[in-house]
Amino acid sequence: MISKIYFRTFYAYVIPYLVLLMVILGLMYAYPKPELHLMLNAHHTSLQDTFFKYYSVLAEWPLYVLALLPLLWKKTKMTIFFAICELTGGAILQILKHTISHDRPVSVFEQYQDLTLPLVEGVTMYHSNSFPSGHASTFFMFSTCLVFFLAYHYCRADKPNGLRTQILLNVSMLLLLVLAVLGAYSRVYLSQHFLSDVCVGSIIGFTTPFLMFYLCRNKLLKLQTPADSRIR
Repeated sequence: MISKIYFRTFYAYVIPYLVLLMVILGLMYAYPKPELHLMLNAHHTSLQDTFFKYYSVLAEWPLYVLALLPLLWKKTKMTIFFAICELTGGAILQILKHTISHDRPVSVFEQYQDLTLPLVEGVTMYHSNSFPSGHASTFFMFSTCLVFFLAYHYCRADKPNGLRTQILLNVSMLLLLVLAVLGAYSRVYLSQHFLSDVCVGSIIGFTTPFLMFYLCRNKLLKLQTPADSRIR
């Protein structure tokens, strides 16, 4: 069985995400999609344009390179876990993309002559397969996998972890969530996706590692350790 204490270490990541998800769902219910998109893009600056333009690119290949780094320390299972999660989540995402096939903001706003869509110079705009966002899914997939690894090493420590370690773990998890949220929001800021697209993409990226961990925990993470026996 999985240690209950192992799952308790996730609250600093899971609870803020669920609260944010509720806020987003509330906004999506209260405002029409085009109006909400313009509200989220009301303030553009050259600094933000540059930041989100390049930050969004992280989900296209740099995060996959970072996922290979554990191989240098012979932590093959970490990379395998991320690969399994990404392939599973990617398959779900592509099925939804090509089944639902929503237009992207640049295509939708062509119907509104009185509304101007804020765009960032130098960004190639896409017109179809908007729902859900693959970038948002990848950002959350990477962050959630890292959260699993942090929690795993925290729970299997040979010595009891003190308050300082617990605080550091919580801060690290919260920081990973912020980085994932910034990546997801970058797709809205760049007008590549609507908020609903990144919302569902984040759900896929958030939930897939939990499902894959449950199915593959014994082979990938070897939870049956002396440390686990003490905290079970």
